[in-house]
Order: sequence, then C-alpha cells, then structure tokens
Amino acid sequence: MSGLIGKKIGMTSIFDASGKIIPCTVIEAGPCVVTQVKTVEKDGYSAIQLGFDDKKEKRTTKALKGHFAKAGTAPKKVLREFTRFEEGSRKAFGEILDVSVFIEGEFVDVSGVSKGKGFQGVVKRHGFGGVGDRTHGQHNRLRAPGSMGASSWPSRVFKGMRMAGRTGGQKVKMINLQIVKLVPEKNLLVVKGSVPGPNGSYLIVERWS
Repeated sequence: MSGLIGKKIGMTSIFDASGKIIPCTVIEAGPCVVTQVKTVEKDGYSAIQLGFDDKKEKRTTKALKGHFAKAGTAPKKVLREFTRFEEGSRKAFGEILDVSVFIEGEFVDVSGVSKGKGFQGVVKRHGFGGVGDRTHGQHNRLRAPGSMGASSWPSRVFKGMRMAGRTGGQKVKMINLQIVKLVPEKNLLVVKGSVPGPNGSYLIVERWS
C-alpha cells in the first residue's frame, strides 16, 4: 500500500546514534479501513478508498451509514482515495491497515492543510523588506507595499500582483521526509522535520516516489 491517513500529534526531538538532536513530528498513522475498492471495469480507474477516525452515527447521513456498513466498520470522519500501489500490495474490501505498512528509515511525502493566518500584509505574506528605517520623511509607511504600477495604462491592477491578503489555509506537501521511528503498538510514526497544519489536523502520508 502506498500510504495512510493520519493525524498530527505534535513535534518533539530525539537524539541519533552520534548524539545529534533531530527535530521530529509525531503522526498517528491509522488504523485505516478499506471502505471501497474501485476498478477500471466498474469505475473507470483503479483506487482504494480508506477511512480514518471514528465519528458518531447521529452525525452521519443514511447514505454514508450504508457505505460504511458494507465494509463492516463504524462511520469515519475522513475518507481519502489512493491510486498508487506497489506490485501485489492491493488490499481487500474491509481490510484494516496500520502503521506497519511503513518501514523505519524509508522516505515519505506528507500532505496537509497549512495553518490559517488570516489577512496579512506584504511583509509577512510575501517577505517584502519594507523601507528599513525612518528617513526622508517616512512616518508610518515602513511595511507598506509601495506602488502597484498602475497609471493611465493599464488603469487596473494586473492579476497576480503580490499584495496583502488572506494567508495560509492551503494544501501543502512536504516531500522526502525520513521515518526515524515507528511505534506499532500506538500506531505512531515519527518523521524528521515539520509537516503542515496544527496539532490534531489530518494528514496524508504516502511512500516517497
């Protein structure tokens, strides 16, 4: 199987064999249940749908209740499809997958939604340098975006102009993160480095390709 759905637990640090400290992120990867198997003949493409994290039945629609009942599992909060498979790694309908699909030391890609930061200026959003000091009559324009270049032509602002606006809350993929430790009894995956999103957010962990 190429990956699992997980949840970000938080960051920590561990020491390697040489005594070097390594910043790490702890991810609860699985257990996930195979809630649907899609085939080229029936659906037009090949994929496996996984469900993760139980939710209350009263918060589940009747259609989804039937969908989960076919797989013999409780309703799940998160459903995701995986379309990449290693040779002979396809899973059966209703099968449960855990962190044991990964190997300590291998590399994975981790996708998630980054933290939302609300409306931000150009210094925080795009890394503008600002004026730098209060010279030549600068009063309160130290972090201003400056001229947008619009005059009698083109009499408008070009699309894509770097300006202030809503920041964060976007899908981000961190690639080539090494698995430094596995804790199978708790379904925990410890990867080197940081991953997008706040603690408790859902992630997609895929084997690096």
